[in-house]
Amino acid sequence: MISQTKTPYGHYRPSKAVLLQKFLDAPTDSLRTPAMIIDRALFAENCTDMHARSQAWGARFRAHLKTHKTVEGTRLQLQSSVDTTQAVVVSTLMEAWELVEAGLVSDSTIKDILYGLPIAINKVADLSDLWDKISNNGGTLRILVDHPDQVKFLEKFEHARCSSRRWSAFVKIDGGQRRAGVVASTPQFEELLSVLFSSPAISVYGFYGHAGNSYASKSSSEASTFLSAEVEAVNAAAEAGLSALSLSLDRTVHQQPFVLSVGSTPTAHAASSETRASLSTSLHGVLELHAGNYPMLDLQQQHTGLINEKKIAQRVRTTVVSYYPGRGEGGEDEALIDAGAIAFSKDTGPLGGYGNVIGKGWRVGRISQEHGILTKILGSPKEETLEIGSQVEIIGQHACLIAAAYPWYYVVDKNIDHGKKVVDIWVPWKGW
Repeated sequence: MISQTKTPYGHYRPSKAVLLQKFLDAPTDSLRTPAMIIDRALFAENCTDMHARSQAWGARFRAHLKTHKTVEGTRLQLQSSVDTTQAVVVSTLMEAWELVEAGLVSDSTIKDILYGLPIAINKVADLSDLWDKISNNGGTLRILVDHPDQVKFLEKFEHARCSSRRWSAFVKIDGGQRRAGVVASTPQFEELLSVLFSSPAISVYGFYGHAGNSYASKSSSEASTFLSAEVEAVNAAAEAGLSALSLSLDRTVHQQPFVLSVGSTPTAHAASSETRASLSTSLHGVLELHAGNYPMLDLQQQHTGLINEKKIAQRVRTTVVSYYPGRGEGGEDEALIDAGAIAFSKDTGPLGGYGNVIGKGWRVGRISQEHGILTKILGSPKEETLEIGSQVEIIGQHACLIAAAYPWYYVVDKNIDHGKKVVDIWVPWKGW
């Protein structure tokens, strides 16, 4: 038997109460830099917009919590003025356990948690404990599977219990991205279906896809094409699943109809009544839309053309610590800031650089661990300079990785003092 590991939740987190005593009502220009700032009003508006898109597309919605990893952000993702959902995806077991510890399952804010990685067999015991905890409050745990050996391990695990159960599982489908999942047209997929529908440890819930390649979209029509491809991939898998189900000795233990779960922030932004109407195939299940980056957004999302800068809810505030006239390419000036790869990550994107300064013709053009070099954006005014000691706010390329660096987020609200003072502190969950 593989050694089992446990999630060390509840440890090492800063105290929100202590942070609020120090920072509540503080002006943003008084914060130690680099500082990550989230506009709560924009965050909430983006969540409302996503609920509306899911409704228009005729799908249920599952919120991915991987970007912010906070109690406060989770509530905004699940409950908006347009709709409410109780289904989430988590990228780590730390997130799942912290949701439970925060009371979001016991108060029925959340009733359905999907662990969004094909199940690691050294975490099965931990997942089993989590399942017990969730089910005590009427909730459901779901998993992803994409290999027969995962199923066989679950069978051994359940066989060793006093009373065996069936794990509710999505089959992870590879729609061509080659991240996780199995391609529906392969012999490996046929083998997996055979194992799943004959297993005493599995209840097949549906088929799950994620178009990570949709970040290359440059327009709504391109994102719509990726969305349609996602649906076609999981729908083809579901059609094969129905054939396999027809041979099962106990069809009633599996979800009927299957759930076809698709989405990424770009494809979810393309979801609409028009794109639903354009789907060319009959569906072999009910649609579920999932996404995670959309409450905060970033330069990568802006590049898709599906959102503009005014919708981006996160930014990093940083200080200019030195200035270098004429040092840059073509004799342009450069500046040094106190935020580097740890503060922004090293993710870049089609727009270039690691982040753009809000309201100025500068970007983070080069980066080291704890400092960045601001360079001029092509075509910006040559006479625009930056003073040493001044502060700038920067939208980075990839909010999910940027947020991972910060022990807490300073929360502002554009409707309160123009978003220039701290109205809350969100403390994210860290670890795996």
